Amino acid sequence: QNQTKNMTINFIVGIIGALTLIGGAAYPIEKVSHPSKSVKNWLFLIGGVLMFAYALLNYLTTGGSIFFVLMQTLINVSSVFMMLDTDDRIDTGIISALGLILIGVSFYLFEGYQTIIFVAGLSGIAVGYVMEMNTFKRNFALMLGSMFVTVFSYMVGDMIFTVLNLFFAIFAGYWAWKIGGKKSQ
Repeated sequence: QNQTKNMTINFIVGIIGALTLIGGAAYPIEKVSHPSKSVKNWLFLIGGVLMFAYALLNYLTTGGSIFFVLMQTLINVSSVFMMLDTDDRIDTGIISALGLILIGVSFYLFEGYQTIIFVAGLSGIAVGYVMEMNTFKRNFALMLGSMFVTVFSYMVGDMIFTVLNLFFAIFAGYWAWKIGGKKSQ
C-alpha cells in the first residue's frame, strides 16, 4: 500500500513537472530585457525543479534511475544561471565542470551502453540551457540532448521522462527550424 502511495505521488509530481516543461518548450520565443522576465524560462525553471523532485522521489522510493537525478541536478543549476543571466564565460565554465563531474559519476555508475546515450543527452541539454536565448544553436543542442535522453528513458522504462523528452525534442527542433529559417531568408 505504501509503495502504491509513493508511486502515485511520484507520478503526479512527474506529470505536473513534465507538462510544465513541455509548456515551456512549446511557449513562443519572447524578446525580453532579462531572462528572468521570460515566461518560457520560468516554465523551464519550475518544471525542472518538479522533475528533480520526481527523479529523486522515484529513485528513493521505487528504485528509479539515479541518472535522472544527476541530469536534473545539472538542468536546475543551468536554469539558475539562465535566470540570473550570468556572464557566459562564468556559467559555461561552472556548468562544464559540473557536467564533467556528473559524466564522471555516470561512468562510475556505468550500467551498460545506455549510460553513454544518457551522457550524450545530458551534455546536449546542459549546453543548450546555458547558451544564449532565442538562438538556433541553443534549440538545436536542446533538441539533440532531449533525443538522446528520450532513447535512454525508454530503455530504462521511465515513460514520464520518455514522453517529456520526446515532446521537448520536438518543440526544441521546431524552434531551431523556425529560427534557422528566418536567418536564411
